[in-house]
Amino acid sequence: MSDSSDLGVYLRARRDLVSPGAVGIDAAGAVGTGGRRRVPGLRREEVALLAGISSEYYLRLERGRDLHPSPQVVDALARALLLDEDATAYLHGLAGQRPRRRPVRRRAERVGAGLEQFVLARTDVAAFVQGRYQDVLVANVLATALSPWQAKGVNLLQATFLDPGVRAMYGDQWPRIAEGVVASVRALAGPENRDAYLERLVGELSVRSEEFRALWARHDVRPRTSGSAVLRHPQVGELSLRYEKLAVPGADGQRLVLFHAVPGSPAADALALLSHLAYEGTARRAPDTPDGNGPGGEGADTGRDVGGSVDTGPGPATGTAPGPDSGMGDGAAT
Repeated sequence: MSDSSDLGVYLRARRDLVSPGAVGIDAAGAVGTGGRRRVPGLRREEVALLAGISSEYYLRLERGRDLHPSPQVVDALARALLLDEDATAYLHGLAGQRPRRRPVRRRAERVGAGLEQFVLARTDVAAFVQGRYQDVLVANVLATALSPWQAKGVNLLQATFLDPGVRAMYGDQWPRIAEGVVASVRALAGPENRDAYLERLVGELSVRSEEFRALWARHDVRPRTSGSAVLRHPQVGELSLRYEKLAVPGADGQRLVLFHAVPGSPAADALALLSHLAYEGTARRAPDTPDGNGPGGEGADTGRDVGGSVDTGPGPATGTAPGPDSGMGDGAAT
């Protein structure tokens, strides 16, 4: 499949996900017929009919023979495929994309000194900053105590799919979390992305995880900004938390992620206890820590070149991990 067929790939993927009944089509046959269906979602001619365009023109779009439909046609296709606002914007980007460029290597992502100081100084909320593709750039002690994957140098997208501990911590929430983190990464990457780091990351995960491969092929686009998460913590038990994911001004794609509990709730008490245990442990270890920051601070670098090559380390859990939208909740922190 050539690079120029991205629009067609997306249309086919979304067409397969639309139930005929959701758009008023008899599931046993095509529009106005009683024939047997041979496709999991909509047929090409059904999408064309719903969008008000000819079947021949829609076929050209799917086969990559026409890469630049008008905005009106794109909106009509989005309605036919039941796309939400984010997915519609993504489709517009595909339809208007410029000639694809060669993959480029990004500069390493860095967190501003003021924001880093803010994150490391917080003891009442679990806080960390994640990069464009789910790399944890800085995390405070409570964030790492809450989830060992929320540590500097960990990639949350990788951990979501490759580390069994993530599934254990989130239990039956994991499928929803996995869907959310993949859709969030697609939203941040955008339709024209040719980032070499992302391509390596996606390539590795596609080989090592069938579940990731299936979700990436869906082309879901869904950014995350806030939500809830239930974690099973080995020290303080189950915690029902809220998370917020805030865009960092002037840092393309970076997000400040905060996990907090409702004041006065059992979760708030448990989080306060975890904070006490985590910072008390850090204080005891401080003399042995070169920079005194403990886990998640300056000294927590796992040796990962954030923004460079994907280093998965000696085992499947190394260099991988989730946090909000990976961070887990509704895709909690991606």
